[in-house]
Amino acid sequence: MGRYDELMKRSLEKYDEFWAEEAARLSWYKKWDFVLDRSREPFYRWFVGGRTNVCYNAVDRHALGDRRGKAALVWVSPETGRTRTITYFELFREVNWLASALHKLGVRKDDRVLIYMPMIPSAAFAMLACARLGAVHSVVFAGFSVDALVTRIDDARPVMVLTADGGTRKGKPVVLKGIVDKAVAAARHKVEKILVLNRNLSPCEMVEGRDLDWNKTVEELGDSYIEPVPVESEHPLYILYTSGTTGVPKGVVRDSGGHMVALHASMRLVYDCGENDVFWSTSDIGWTVGHSYNIYGPLLLGMTSVLYEGTPDFPNPGIWWETLERFGVTVMFSAPTAMRMLRKFPETWIRGRDLKTLRYLFLAGEPLDEPTWNWVAGIIGVPVIDHYWQTESGWPMISNLPGVELLKIKPGSPARPVMSWNLDVVDERGVPVKPGTKGFLVAYPPLPVGTFLTLYGDDERYEQAYWRAYPGKLLFHTGDYAIKDDDGYFWVLGRADEVINVAGHRLGTREVEEVISAHPAVAEASAIGVLDVLKGQAIAAFAVLKEGIPPSEETRKDIITSVRNRIGAFAAPRDVQFVRALPKTRSGKVMRRVLKALCEEAGLGDMSTIEDGVSVDEIRRALSGMGIEK
Repeated sequence: MGRYDELMKRSLEKYDEFWAEEAARLSWYKKWDFVLDRSREPFYRWFVGGRTNVCYNAVDRHALGDRRGKAALVWVSPETGRTRTITYFELFREVNWLASALHKLGVRKDDRVLIYMPMIPSAAFAMLACARLGAVHSVVFAGFSVDALVTRIDDARPVMVLTADGGTRKGKPVVLKGIVDKAVAAARHKVEKILVLNRNLSPCEMVEGRDLDWNKTVEELGDSYIEPVPVESEHPLYILYTSGTTGVPKGVVRDSGGHMVALHASMRLVYDCGENDVFWSTSDIGWTVGHSYNIYGPLLLGMTSVLYEGTPDFPNPGIWWETLERFGVTVMFSAPTAMRMLRKFPETWIRGRDLKTLRYLFLAGEPLDEPTWNWVAGIIGVPVIDHYWQTESGWPMISNLPGVELLKIKPGSPARPVMSWNLDVVDERGVPVKPGTKGFLVAYPPLPVGTFLTLYGDDERYEQAYWRAYPGKLLFHTGDYAIKDDDGYFWVLGRADEVINVAGHRLGTREVEEVISAHPAVAEASAIGVLDVLKGQAIAAFAVLKEGIPPSEETRKDIITSVRNRIGAFAAPRDVQFVRALPKTRSGKVMRRVLKALCEEAGLGDMSTIEDGVSVDEIRRALSGMGIEK
């Protein structure tokens, strides 16, 4: 591991020198005066005095050079049956046309623009056009409810909302403009203009004087070349709100210069990509992965990025592998949940595909269990690399680094920290624990380049939520449990608040779920703690069986016995319910709070991001003793 150790040593001990070299690979209107300002810890500023423009670096730099005819974006939409390839020069024109129209409508540097759109090329154009103007975009996942949208409008106070009439999800129409209309009417902040892309997918009422037709407006106003606006390195590139499943959503603020440098470096050193790679992140642009590795990261490196509008199993469970084969994807980035879902279908959907172009599959978003790793690694035959990061970090914190040195893979562990991330596992006092001991995952300051600056309009909450968990110590609190082993590998166990306490025994949900998922009949599983008069909490488990395997009492007892034998009698689930689907967000995360609410007959709360509401009905039937429909 010599190359890895050398890289980490340089990036931690000489981070000014290390990151200055990385920044020099990109274009700056004015070079920075110094690399890092940590005079107001924990508020860090990178490349202070430097001026740049992210859109110029992601688009113009390639479109006006040798890559002008190269594919920048490949849009694939199984939902509509359409594909579109956009070269760097075409991207340059599209972004300029939209930026010109927005500028003539009054959008200026520092203005906020809210983007509420499906996974289509125009959403990428919108993000890049905002960056070109120095405006701050705030992309809201096009699955959030009216109330969620109202919260974000009132906090960000955008001058304009960009949306579409609608989208589709598994062939069913999804209304977007109607949700925007209701949110704008309910918000305290007054939105002056709404730019609407009509896809002819959903009824769309236009309000005269406020609503503008996207295509007509761009055709009429998008006739000028817009010079990229030079912005300060610490100038906000975007605001991205956390999902809000635990309290009021937090507006993560990302800078321009530092984030640009981090993404450019991570594409090479973490994902081992070069300009000739075809990169496919299956995320939606409404999430941090979509920002970092659907749009900005690949384009900064001059690569081809695949944008995908659809789900992993529509119109059939082989559509992802068909897409990978068709477009020669070389590096793919997805979520463990997606792999667990695909695992339940017959392997014939993947075994017939030619996947020889693929070099790596990266997975992130939630802990990757060993059974899922074994299955996907065995069936695709390339390194499957688990890695860990957060909305707040904006790029990986822990990962194998094939771009530097492919370390030994330990299934279930995302391996070791990446450049400049100084991580540890500590107890409640912030004191490091011994290897093999569970504790809280923390980062020592300063946070590396490209992470978040603060929370929008709330410096106090930024400090309180992330930096004051350990009295007398300045440590970044990730909110996750982890273990560090003797080799320095980290094992992330999930959120610290996802802990089950059974008669005084505390264990994470992942520990139980991993045992259940290892059962040969199980495709995926989830475990939660529910109220129990005797023990305080008991474990309720839900399992999705592989296709073709019927639920049976024998399988139920076998699963419970497996947990008892692998963990202990105290961890044995009170019951195991077989369901056809788990309630998940559209980003693929299991909504454990929904399972808990159903078990305890409590209110479900905001359900706007759920992937399939039918899963809730099935769980209700299972809990009522009716079982699932055969």
